[in-house]
Amino acid sequence: MSTSVTSESVASSSMPESADATPEPSIYTSIFWWSFTANILLVAGNALTFRFAELVNLLGGTQQLAGTIVSVGTIGALVGRLFMGQFLDRYGVRPVWATVSVCYTVGIALMILVPQLGFTMYAGRILFAFGLGGMFACSMTHIQDQVPAYRRTEVIATLGSSGFIGMMLGSQLGDLVLGFTADSFVRYWTLFGLSGSFGVVYLCIVLWLTRNDCHHSEHPQVSALPLLFRYWPGSVMLVGMAMGMAFVSTTVFLARYATSLGLRGVGTYFTAYAITAFCVRILTRNMSRKYGRHRMIVLAMVGHIAGLCSLCFVTHEWQFIIPAACTGFAHALLFPCVVSLGTEPFPKQYRGTATTLVLCTIDVGGVISAPILGSVIDHIGFHTMFLLAAGVIAVVDVVYLVATFRMVDPETLPNARPAVMVQPQSPATAQPLPTQTLSETSHDAGKAPQRRGNPSDVTCCR
Repeated sequence: MSTSVTSESVASSSMPESADATPEPSIYTSIFWWSFTANILLVAGNALTFRFAELVNLLGGTQQLAGTIVSVGTIGALVGRLFMGQFLDRYGVRPVWATVSVCYTVGIALMILVPQLGFTMYAGRILFAFGLGGMFACSMTHIQDQVPAYRRTEVIATLGSSGFIGMMLGSQLGDLVLGFTADSFVRYWTLFGLSGSFGVVYLCIVLWLTRNDCHHSEHPQVSALPLLFRYWPGSVMLVGMAMGMAFVSTTVFLARYATSLGLRGVGTYFTAYAITAFCVRILTRNMSRKYGRHRMIVLAMVGHIAGLCSLCFVTHEWQFIIPAACTGFAHALLFPCVVSLGTEPFPKQYRGTATTLVLCTIDVGGVISAPILGSVIDHIGFHTMFLLAAGVIAVVDVVYLVATFRMVDPETLPNARPAVMVQPQSPATAQPLPTQTLSETSHDAGKAPQRRGNPSDVTCCR
């Protein structure tokens, strides 16, 4: 059998597809925008609780005790979330998402309706932390299931940008409440009450968003820890823990730092943080496909180091802008890369457990660091705390750089994106042959042209 092909067919097979290519469906559907709105409410509500350390101080506690309560709450939440991932994989997103949303609201109610440093404060913090982390995990799991694998980093980045809007709104609203209330329980009832109200609205959006969801589990369920050991994501988990330390340094202790300096509040910091992070996130949402997620992580960690160090030089409120810009830049790059890389080794049927485990590593970093950083503040001062956190993050950054220096990110490879579909041409128009070997061309000469890739086949990214 002849293996020759005509010059016309070869030329046709090498012609670009752009003329007849069908545009890829947009990932920014109504589902995405409702998730975007819900995430704004969630982060705004969480930002209103950034005065938790001051609430503990009002009740007679120390910074170390505030860090201990945060750690105990996070540990309890971590234990619950180890099982939550399995429930996500078994029962689907809807029932789990609704349950953790209720836990969030109930936790806030316990902390503020029974204001004492006893069992209810710890129980409320556990429910709050479990609910908050679960809401983020369910949101990320749900949105990742709506898009092809090679666009997961992009959709996580874009959805996460809503959090920066929420952070800006929540911090400004918190400073507004501070301006109209005295330093009493009324202030914290207002702050935490607004946060709980946002949680109720969030729950309503979740129930509406998932009203048509159905879930059929056809795979055996495996507990979280065996899955983690089987599909260990590598050194990116260490980066997640460093992120947790950076978050604790600002979300738990920064408000108290501002008070110690005699400043009005932290609205300037979180507004600058949110604006910077939002702009960077939107501008860099596709950058992972060009430069790779490993490089982006190394660069982002430098931003955290610079931001924490520069907090030591703040004496006026406007000077929060520089450290906020540095840490906002870091957060914008880090979060989608860490979540995407951390969940990548896991099969799709275990996506819920994978997302939960990756987010748990961030909380583990907070659990370990919160009481240590709080103790450093009580015995030495805020500046030493910021420098200690920056030093630990610098060590992690160097370790990660060495561990991934020769690694190639799959998202940067040419075959990481499926081929674009080609519309069939009319019978009167000569149809180009698919790209094939010479023997395949002659063997299939009488067959209809085939697509060169299946847009739904995303296994090349695994």
